[in-house]
Amino acid sequence: MIKLFQFPPALDLPNASPFCLKLETYLRMAGLPYENVYTLDLRKAPKGKLPYIDDGGRVIADSGLVIDYLKQTYGDALDLGMTPQQAAAGLLLRRVLEEHLYWCVVYFRWAVDAGWQLTREAFFGGLGPPLAWIVPRVARHTIMRQLNMQGLGRHSEDEIVDLGAADLDAVAAMLGQSPYMLGDQPRSVDACAYAFLANLVMVPLEIPLKRHARRHENLVAYCERMRARYWA
Repeated sequence: MIKLFQFPPALDLPNASPFCLKLETYLRMAGLPYENVYTLDLRKAPKGKLPYIDDGGRVIADSGLVIDYLKQTYGDALDLGMTPQQAAAGLLLRRVLEEHLYWCVVYFRWAVDAGWQLTREAFFGGLGPPLAWIVPRVARHTIMRQLNMQGLGRHSEDEIVDLGAADLDAVAAMLGQSPYMLGDQPRSVDACAYAFLANLVMVPLEIPLKRHARRHENLVAYCERMRARYWA
C-alpha cells in the first residue's frame, strides 16, 4: 500500500499544507488506497520537504512529481479525454496557485504576527521544550528568507493583497459557473485547486485575501462541493 508522509491535520483541514492536501485529495479522487504517516520530521524527507510517498519501497518526493508517477503507474482515468487546451489551462492554473498565490498566503501565515501565532500553534504546538523554543523560530526565519528570495516578501502588505486578489479573480473567472475547474468533470487539477483554495477560505485565519476569496460565491461553493464529494 502507498504510504503518504505528510504533516498532521491542522487549521480545521485534513492538512494545513496545500501541497500535502493536494496529494491526498488526488489519491482520493483517483481511488488509490493509501496509508497516512504523519510527521514533522523533515530530515528523512528525500528533498527536505513534505509530502512524499513510499510505494512498495520506491520513494518519490514533490506533490507534482508524485502525481505524475501515480498516473504513469496506476493509470490516469481522471484526465482521460482532455483536450490539449484543457491540459494547458490546467498547467497554467497550477502554476498560478503553486508559484504565486501560495506565497501570498505564506506571507500572511508566517510574516504577519497574527497569522504567525496561529501557524506556530498549528504546526509546532505539539513540541515540548527545548524544541518548542528553537524549531518555530528557525522555521519562521527560513520561511521569511524564502519569501524575500522569491521576491514577494519585498512588497508591502497592500501590494501583496492586490497581487493575491488578482490571482483569485482570475481563478474565479476561469471556474465561472462550472462545477469543476475544467468543466463538468473533475480532473486532477481540481486536487490542486481545492487544496490551495481551501487553505485560504476554510481556515480560521481572517486575512484580506480570505475575505476577497469569499466574495466569489463560486469559489466558496467549489470548495464545499469538493469537500462533500471527496472528504465527507
